[in-house]
Amino acid sequence: MKILVTGANGQLGMELRQLESRYPQHNFVFASRSELAIEDKAAVDDIFLKESPDYCVNCAAYTAVDKAESEQELAYLINGTAAGYLASAAEKSGTRFIHISTDYVFDGTAVTPLRESDAVSPLNVYGASKLEGEMQAMQFNSQSIIIRTSWVYSSFGKNFVKTMIRLMSDKPLINVVQDQVGSPTYAGDLADAIMHIVSLGDKAAPGIYNYSNKGVISWYDFAVAIKDEIKSSCVVNPIPTSSYPTPAKRPAYSVMNTEKAETKLGLTIPEWRKSLSVCISKI
Repeated sequence: MKILVTGANGQLGMELRQLESRYPQHNFVFASRSELAIEDKAAVDDIFLKESPDYCVNCAAYTAVDKAESEQELAYLINGTAAGYLASAAEKSGTRFIHISTDYVFDGTAVTPLRESDAVSPLNVYGASKLEGEMQAMQFNSQSIIIRTSWVYSSFGKNFVKTMIRLMSDKPLINVVQDQVGSPTYAGDLADAIMHIVSLGDKAAPGIYNYSNKGVISWYDFAVAIKDEIKSSCVVNPIPTSSYPTPAKRPAYSVMNTEKAETKLGLTIPEWRKSLSVCISKI
C-alpha cells in the first residue's frame, strides 16, 4: 500500500520514518511542512491526485499550546480547517484517513479515565482547534480514524523528556507541576500502533480511539523518572499549577481509557516506564 504521512518532520512523523525499513511491502510518501502545507487546499488536492495513496496519516499540527492563545486564527486553520481539506481529499480518492488528536479536547475535571464517548470541553485554543479538526475529519470523511493521544515525547523534536534532560544537566534544582495528572505517550509506540491499524485494513472500524502508554502519573512523577533514568543529581521540586502560570490553561486530569483501542483494534499498549527507558536510550 501507499501511505502518505503529513507533518513528516515532527515527532510522530519521524518515528514513522524509522519504521519504513520494517515495512518494505509498503510505499511511504513523507511530506514535511515545506513539502506540503496542509492548510493549502490546492496543494492537498494536488498531492492526493498525484500519489493516490491508500492511507493518509495526518501528523501535521499546530502544537504551540501557549502561542495558540495569541495565534488563534492560525491554530484553527492548521488544526481544524486543514484537517477537513485532508479528510475531503481522502474521501474523494478512496484513501483511509488517520488523524491524530489530543487529550486537550477534555476539560480536565474528570476523576476516572476518559472514554471516547465522554463530553468534550476544551480549556484552551489549542484544544478547541484540535476538536474542530476531529469534527471536520468526521464531517468530510465518515471513514476517518481519529486517535486521541497525550503527553507525546520522542527522541526527535522538542518535548518534555528532552527539556528535562537539558535542564537537569544545567541546573541543580528544577520545579515541576505535581497537580496535573495523565499518561505519557512515546511516539515510537504510537507509530507502531498506527502501522498495526494500517495492517488491519477494512477491519479497523472508523471512529475515535484513545491511545497513550499504560500508567497514571503527574508531570512531577515523569520528571523524577527521567532523573532516575539519566542518573542526575538535580533536585526535582514539586509545585502546584498555580505557581507556574501559563497563557493557556492545562487540564488537571487527562487520563484516557484505552480499552476500545485494545479490544476493537487488538493493540497491545506498553507501560510508560519501559517506553521511557527505550526512548532515553536512543537520546
